[in-house]
Amino acid sequence: MAVLDYGIGNLRSAERALAHCGADARLTTDPELARQADAVVLPGVGAFGACMRALRASGLEPVAREAAASGRPFLGICVGMQMLFSSSEEDGHAEPGLGIIPGTVRWITDQLPRPQMQWNQLDLTYAGDPLFAGLPEHPWMYFVHSLHGVPDDPAAVAATCDYGGTVNAAFRSGTVFATQFHPEKSGRDGLALLANFVKGLSA
Repeated sequence: MAVLDYGIGNLRSAERALAHCGADARLTTDPELARQADAVVLPGVGAFGACMRALRASGLEPVAREAAASGRPFLGICVGMQMLFSSSEEDGHAEPGLGIIPGTVRWITDQLPRPQMQWNQLDLTYAGDPLFAGLPEHPWMYFVHSLHGVPDDPAAVAATCDYGGTVNAAFRSGTVFATQFHPEKSGRDGLALLANFVKGLSA
């Protein structure tokens, strides 16, 4: 499993959490290693525009696109999730996203503190999604964000939470899965989700 290392933030925490769940997870800058991996993970922290520019400068943007289109399991986390969308209001749509999930990353409400920096409960859209297998009906996950993805196709939303209104918290498009929350920082429920992702590689 390749965890794409494009030089932004603490990407190693995702690698360690996946390894804890039994994956042969490797943080890599090597496009060929990523192309040969049985799954690809795109983490991210910080700002959308800066992360997209870093991904392009690293030469890993084509790898991310190929992996998402290949049918291999693909996981985007936090800003890595946002990068899968077409564009973001955060940078005034100046920097295009990957467009793997058509739609826009939009600001969450400013009627509550922003960013949302807390634990929150998920409302699952599809109870049978294998990524949530064995988790509670309303699992607790840890969020740090000021924006969320709004896909063109609402059916891409796999889970929401409430923060001054409905916030889209997880997405699925084929074998591409993405979370606004940080599963690697979400204790038992987050590790269970990652374990389900790892388990799916051999299913």
